[in-house]
Amino acid sequence: MRVLRILSLCLVMSLGVGASDFEWVQLYKEGGARAIEQKIDTMMQTPEFWSEALKEQDTRFGYYEDLKYLFVATKNTPTLKLYVLENDKWNEKLNINSLVGSKSGHKEKEGDLATPIGVYTLNARLTNLPPYYGPLAFATNYPNLYDRLQKRTGYGIWIHGMPLDGNREEQNTQGCIAIENDKLSSVDKMINYKESLLITYENNKIPEIKKEDLSKILADFYVWKNAWKVSDAEKYLGFYSQEFKRFDGMNYEDFAQNKRRIFKKNEKKEIIFSKVNIAPYPNDVNKNLFRISFFEDYKAPSYSFRGEKELYVELKDSKMQILAEQ
Repeated sequence: MRVLRILSLCLVMSLGVGASDFEWVQLYKEGGARAIEQKIDTMMQTPEFWSEALKEQDTRFGYYEDLKYLFVATKNTPTLKLYVLENDKWNEKLNINSLVGSKSGHKEKEGDLATPIGVYTLNARLTNLPPYYGPLAFATNYPNLYDRLQKRTGYGIWIHGMPLDGNREEQNTQGCIAIENDKLSSVDKMINYKESLLITYENNKIPEIKKEDLSKILADFYVWKNAWKVSDAEKYLGFYSQEFKRFDGMNYEDFAQNKRRIFKKNEKKEIIFSKVNIAPYPNDVNKNLFRISFFEDYKAPSYSFRGEKELYVELKDSKMQILAEQ
């Protein structure tokens, strides 16, 4: 629904790059659907467009085109909240005490008893577990790409229940998030884990997400896409931080050299992005970080790709800077 409204907005809004209904018709008569597509692409590369598009949207927790359920966990006074997207509003469905790992700060290594801080997908619903974990568990994708590039280790971070025999004396977990079994069973009936995301914070107060920050990131995201499409290497690389690391560990210098070589071919490309989700990324270094996930459909004479992609970006000096990519 959000995508449809955004496209509708492209057809009716009148900004600096906008057009009247008559102009849209003329554009179609002269250039067909391709001309309309190019006009929409241009509009989506401006913060002004996204500021208008986001005006009435609930962006407290980010921008989501392909997400219905959001878990928000805090560590220092352990709580777990569940929000469900209903009529474009995030409605709180669960707000309970939880158990988390005893160590504060980021999880750095296996066995350090810390619950991770960051953004994580739920990648499995687990049953038939040892009774200690309760009736079921939702497995997260810790360590995510950003964690791995920070050399963080460990595995098996779950949202799970309490021992089925009721015998649990520990007030902390080994890094998981544990809640009462009846609440976990209620959550299980409510969500589809494949459409869920977990954001974990150290502090109780969740930072406010500024609409202007999201507008700038979304505009830069589509400028980056267009620079890629037209093989403008310098504009494209301008969105990468000098600290950038690719999923395989390739650093910025090697990545830039490789991209310049590829872009010199000036191949005709078709690039379509969909299911764009932008979540704030909690961290303890006071950076304005975000995780961007999207579905990419890429076609070029020498290479094609269809699948999920991830970017970890910093909004720095009002510009998107890519720190990690997969």
